[in-house]
Amino acid sequence: MPEVLSSESKVRSATSAWAKMGIVDSISKATRTPALTRIRPAMCIERFSLLERPAVHTMCKGGAFMQPKELMANDKIIVLQAQLGEWDNLNHLIVCTKTNQAVIVDPFDGDYWLSMCEQRGWVLKQIWLTHSHWDHSKGVEAVKQALGDSVLVKCHAFERQRGWEGEVDEEWVHEANSHVNLSCGELRFEAHCTPGHTPGHTTFVGEGVVISGDCLFLGRCGRTDLFGGDPVAQRSTLHYLREHMQHLPGDTLVLPGHQYQLEDGQTPTTMKISEVLQTNEALLALDDDQAWAALPFLAFDDSMAERARRQRAQQ
Repeated sequence: MPEVLSSESKVRSATSAWAKMGIVDSISKATRTPALTRIRPAMCIERFSLLERPAVHTMCKGGAFMQPKELMANDKIIVLQAQLGEWDNLNHLIVCTKTNQAVIVDPFDGDYWLSMCEQRGWVLKQIWLTHSHWDHSKGVEAVKQALGDSVLVKCHAFERQRGWEGEVDEEWVHEANSHVNLSCGELRFEAHCTPGHTPGHTTFVGEGVVISGDCLFLGRCGRTDLFGGDPVAQRSTLHYLREHMQHLPGDTLVLPGHQYQLEDGQTPTTMKISEVLQTNEALLALDDDQAWAALPFLAFDDSMAERARRQRAQQ
């Protein structure tokens, strides 16, 4: 079994490395900030090179390869999920069983997914990014170095508004709260532009899953105070998503970008859409201005928020 670190241990381990880079003011300050026990400190920084970032390992204690969780497997589709890195990132691999073609959503560790596809005989053809924050796009470089032009990286063009300069082969340009169609082999998906957490955040819907990135978590929604975030856009997006999800089968699985603890202490990595609609704090607050304004997770008083404020002031 993988070695499981406590939330405090994860924060201390992460902030130790980030403090050396100046991303947080100090280890003691970061670890005593309540927000950082809920939001990991690598959610938005792109200015540092990969060599400057803390190393992340995808091996279990003892050196064994960490196997992903199989969420869905039938004669049409396989969906795998792996929690990679120290910030509870959830990566998702989608495989068309008819063609053996695969797409990875938000690769944190490119080498991990390259090894997985090689082991299983799958052909990795695409990378879909829900958004461009470092912890969701870190693995792109390794995959492109290994596979070159045979794998296509796709992301929404609006992510450029936050200064992101990552390598992309295809940029979507559809408007907020609308979608375009995607495919992986014979599988069909919709890429919904769902801004709020970032300008071009994208949610992928189809084949029995909703891959919601950092727009919608299982118990709440993503923060909006980072550079490129917009609380008004986030609320509009959640109205749009809620309406769309209400027309999907109740057993559709919601797959978020992070594993965060729910109010009851549970830490699931997936949930049926019917339960999300009934229990998600952000969705339940949408129609009440007071309740929405009181949500504690839209903004945090931490070093990342301060950096975002400075970036906005420079515009």
